[in-house]
Amino acid sequence: MAELYDGPIVDAHHHFWDPQRNYHPWLSGCETIPFRYGDYSAIKRRYFPEDYLADAGEHRVVATVYVETEWDPRDPIGETRFIHEVAARYGAPNAVVAQAWLDAADAAEVLAAQAGFERVRSVRHKPGGPARPDEVGQCRTLMSDDRWRRGYAELARHGLHFDLQTPWWNLAEAMDLARDFPETLLILNHTGLPSDRSEQGLAGWHAAMARFADCPNVAVKISGIGQAGKPWRAEDNAWIVRETIAMFGAERAMFASNFPVDGLCGSFDDIYGGFKRIVADLPSDRQEQLFHGNARRLYRTVPDAIRLQDAETDMRTPA
Repeated sequence: MAELYDGPIVDAHHHFWDPQRNYHPWLSGCETIPFRYGDYSAIKRRYFPEDYLADAGEHRVVATVYVETEWDPRDPIGETRFIHEVAARYGAPNAVVAQAWLDAADAAEVLAAQAGFERVRSVRHKPGGPARPDEVGQCRTLMSDDRWRRGYAELARHGLHFDLQTPWWNLAEAMDLARDFPETLLILNHTGLPSDRSEQGLAGWHAAMARFADCPNVAVKISGIGQAGKPWRAEDNAWIVRETIAMFGAERAMFASNFPVDGLCGSFDDIYGGFKRIVADLPSDRQEQLFHGNARRLYRTVPDAIRLQDAETDMRTPA
């Protein structure tokens, strides 16, 4: 009998920011960049734990994983200090995916510094490359760049994972990366970005994801599957969610909100309520893995309690 999950949640991917205080090239100021959800001006505002918990509502979020926010690339350590200040005051986030430019001259030093922070478990550097499937072969991503790969090789030294955000048509390069660096866990963000919902697009996504899932040292976050100009609906996303779980197994997949970004497509309840309905027929232990256990295990979340009443300092005040 189908039963909706009502247990604890570890949100495996979200953001906090204050773009008026801290410079983010894509959030601060009036300029915008091309974005998969279209106009994102609604999220160019302060978003802190009180905002997140208001969005989460009745869903039992007990821990969260913060992912770097394309903060000023000149100061990757500044973002990590900032988010640890947030964690000290609010008890969240409970793990951090930090910024690191792997092809930078100081990549080794930055990674060593990031690894020294209490809650850092992984880093992210979007590798760019072909923007459409038909561009594959015309150019390559940074995953094939020797200098970038030398930076990637430093991750294992510090016990860090790598969070990869790239569309599905670049996963052949990601497979090479996973195979060449077997000691590093590679966590694919946003379900491989299946934005093209045509029959051909979904077939290409599925084939690439299935091959990628064969690598033993990879995992996937089921998130970021909204569609520009359409509300987030379980019936539109159920096949993608179920097929992702089938390919990776419930032990290597985890749900995430991608808030506030995916708030452009739906409410927190639309998304997490949708996830709960989609997997309601799975055994309860599998549901627990997807909503809680896998993110807690893979990101080794700090056992802190999310709190608002103990926030000692108003972090609106510039440092």
